[in-house]
Amino acid sequence: MVQIRIVLPSVLILFILHISANAQQRNDSFTVYEQKIPNSPVSFKMIPIPAGSFLMGSPDREPGHKDDEGPVTKVFIDAFWMEEHEVTYDEYVLFQDEERDPEPKPDGITRPSPPYVDFTLGMGKTGGFPANSMSQYGAIMYCKWLYQKTGIFYRLPTEAEWEYACRAGSATAYPFGNNVQELDRYAWWAGNSENKYHAVKLLQPNAWGLYDMLGNVAEWTLDQYRTDYYQQIGRPARNPLQQPEHKYSLTLRGGHFKDGAVALRSAARLPSDRKWNARDPQIPKSKWWNADAPFIGFRIVRPVKQPDAKTAELFYTRLLSLK
Repeated sequence: MVQIRIVLPSVLILFILHISANAQQRNDSFTVYEQKIPNSPVSFKMIPIPAGSFLMGSPDREPGHKDDEGPVTKVFIDAFWMEEHEVTYDEYVLFQDEERDPEPKPDGITRPSPPYVDFTLGMGKTGGFPANSMSQYGAIMYCKWLYQKTGIFYRLPTEAEWEYACRAGSATAYPFGNNVQELDRYAWWAGNSENKYHAVKLLQPNAWGLYDMLGNVAEWTLDQYRTDYYQQIGRPARNPLQQPEHKYSLTLRGGHFKDGAVALRSAARLPSDRKWNARDPQIPKSKWWNADAPFIGFRIVRPVKQPDAKTAELFYTRLLSLK
């Protein structure tokens, strides 16, 4: 088994990221494919991200560099697929609004509590707009629901997978280079968003065909946020992960429509904040929604090697039990 140079109290997530010899190897060809959500007209594309290595983080000289972005470290990443764009409401509402009844569902999956405000704030819902304001718990539950629907294991990306996919072979501040003047072509940010998110795929993709990796809505990753991430992962690192042990803080990537340019750099990191749920009127506060975070969303990945059903269930259970 591939080793991760992090001491973990649990190896469940490691099993999913780097499956051992008893895993199920799917025979699908490693190409772009379209995932249809059963019993609906909704589908989305998954983009193959080849295995390789890259320099993760930002150098001290990069404008906007922060201490939690380095030192720059060589990281090796296994191949995976990543969703072409952020998960949209067209996809998420199928999970959110699936018929409820008093009896437990056969798949054992609960749906999000009904939103207590309009988290879209009138910015747009169906028609390709990114789903927003969900907690990491909500994003993971969507992945579990999609697994039950399709039989294919999906999850959130690790920080390292996310940055590797975002960079798409680049070593500059942004996937397209260092010129901030180019940002409007690739991202919805404070300079062009008019203080709202926009439908996906309206701007240019990166070199690997991924849209809105920068800006629009910030994207959940699997990792616990740590300021010393780069000191913990080893040098070089292989498929690193800071296994989450608590709800706060978790790491998001990509920046969002309210952010300035430096927050949209490939290496920029965003820790989740309890304040995002400050106005939640529920007691206890919702585990599904962030009342004050319309700038938060996610996209999903699919590892090439798929776990067996028991291991997949353990993976989801472990993440969904965070306190």
